Amino acid sequence: MHWHTIKEIDKQRLKRVVPEVPWGRLRQLVMDEFAIFKGHRYATVIADAQTHQVLWIGLGRSRKDIRPFFEMLGEHAQNIEVVAMDMNTAFDLEVQAHCPNARIVYDLFHVVAKFGREVMDRVRVDQANQLKDDKSARRWVKRSRWVLLKNRENLNTKQQSYLDEILAVNRDLMVTHLLGAQLKELWYCESEKQAQDLWEIWWQQVHESGVKPLINFARKLKPYLHGIVSSALYHLNTCTLEGVNNKIKLIKRMGYGYRDTDYFFMKIKAAFPGKPR
Repeated sequence: MHWHTIKEIDKQRLKRVVPEVPWGRLRQLVMDEFAIFKGHRYATVIADAQTHQVLWIGLGRSRKDIRPFFEMLGEHAQNIEVVAMDMNTAFDLEVQAHCPNARIVYDLFHVVAKFGREVMDRVRVDQANQLKDDKSARRWVKRSRWVLLKNRENLNTKQQSYLDEILAVNRDLMVTHLLGAQLKELWYCESEKQAQDLWEIWWQQVHESGVKPLINFARKLKPYLHGIVSSALYHLNTCTLEGVNNKIKLIKRMGYGYRDTDYFFMKIKAAFPGKPR
């Protein structure tokens, strides 16, 4: 039987098994992007945070690209209470435009990853470059990337000793590492006021540190503060979609890549029908 015929049979099966979207019952959403083809072409996936049902998938990650979902949501958009996402301005603005009652929550994992790339890595490289006349010390600092980025509880005894030695002799790395840990605490506050107060303390300490990559990061993060403070009310994240993204990779491998994106997206929806409420 020809592959095209098999695919069409399977598409008809998927149309029967993919559940309807319960538009009127949606309250909490999670959004994320994933690479769909080589060359950094992306798609956006939106899921129900409560049931983990994949509701919608579309090519692209711009406001225009994700608008069809909100148009389908229609009058039920006013029921949406919260949407978890990474710090994607397009996602944020489109949610605000369509969901007047929704709070935005930025995912901790994405912010921590961004901090690692833009601050910790930059400070580490800068400090290593200052040791260009001492090759042994320079190599020692340059190789510290993973112990600086990992949570202390995930380090073994040898790695913890390595981290302590690095921080003891390098002021900028010590300050950056400490303030990076304090930044994470914002996501675990018990009230918006507590989160706002903690942010003010963190902001002041960052500027007093004199560490330029840290200060630049804080300035870029400040416009997104609303999505950090909201995490005190809604302890949501996009971890739900990490499982979806892993499944997407598996589906792509099993199908050797899919040229028919509609078929590919149906496969994903069928894999995540959601759990009962």
